Amino acid sequence: MIQNRSEIVFLYDAKDVNPNGDPMDENKPRIDEETGINIVTDVRLKRTVRDYLYNFKKEKAGNIFVREIEYEAGKIQDAKLRAEDFLIKDGKKLDKKKDVKTLSEMKDIITQNILNQCIDVRLFGGTLPIEKSEKEKTAITLTGPVQFRMGRSLHQVEIIHIKGTGAFASEPGKEQRTFRDEYILPYSLICFYGIINENASKYTHLTEDDVKLLLEGLWNGTKNLISRSKVGQMPRLLLRIIYKEKNYHIGDLDKKIAFKPETNVEKIRNLDDFKLEITELLKTITEHKDKIAQIEFQIDHSLQLAKNGQIITSDELKKLLEKECKVIDLHLQ
Repeated sequence: MIQNRSEIVFLYDAKDVNPNGDPMDENKPRIDEETGINIVTDVRLKRTVRDYLYNFKKEKAGNIFVREIEYEAGKIQDAKLRAEDFLIKDGKKLDKKKDVKTLSEMKDIITQNILNQCIDVRLFGGTLPIEKSEKEKTAITLTGPVQFRMGRSLHQVEIIHIKGTGAFASEPGKEQRTFRDEYILPYSLICFYGIINENASKYTHLTEDDVKLLLEGLWNGTKNLISRSKVGQMPRLLLRIIYKEKNYHIGDLDKKIAFKPETNVEKIRNLDDFKLEITELLKTITEHKDKIAQIEFQIDHSLQLAKNGQIITSDELKKLLEKECKVIDLHLQ
């Protein structure tokens, strides 16, 4: 299981897409109205990881608890039904009324099976309602060791409203096709910050192999969001700092990276239009090197990184980090 705390910084960009629509606001990209910053929820990021692991890594990752499952045509499981999928003992599906004596026994069986089988619960935790009868109800509550803050763009963004026509008429007999509205961002560089808590991992049995799949899911899952509203998103930087000391982390690593535009912010469209100043990040790592066990990273070579205003390559960054601590290139594809 995970023994040490670690921090994650993950950056990806989105070009001519909607990174995370708000269903309560015409599905427009989420924007902090005060600052013009693009917001992406942690729920969206976790869905990216879950979808990747379920679609591409079933053999290694195992089951995914949070997903849409039909139990009858047109009817989707609620959380209680999904939990009961794991009411299994010795390979046999149990009847909660006949085969299980107490609510506590039912809860223990389901909890053990979910933690053994479902990587997303080991990573992110969850609250799962359990019901043996109308009068016997409880819940499994697990705090996820992996917690992300809301993702935020490192710069102001603008929303573009696009109108178009649909492929079909609005109803039979009509000659005119329907109209559609959509909202996109020409460009957004989004930064997520997260912590892996070694204390919570004791309760969900999170392993280092699980975390490796999490990192792969962040990177490759973002690349594999190939839908009309998401194609155009690419991972750019992934950094994980693992600490030696229990209950310790630096904190706010994402705030040690400064966005330096090469043009007016509203004109930013590509990686060439800005650089990321990481001088403060490197300084912070040096100051805390005695408490750092290891750094893992992956960088898109197209991303322009700078130290004291001078562009540095990913290889040069690796050499700078290796002076302070052990560094591992994740080699994600």
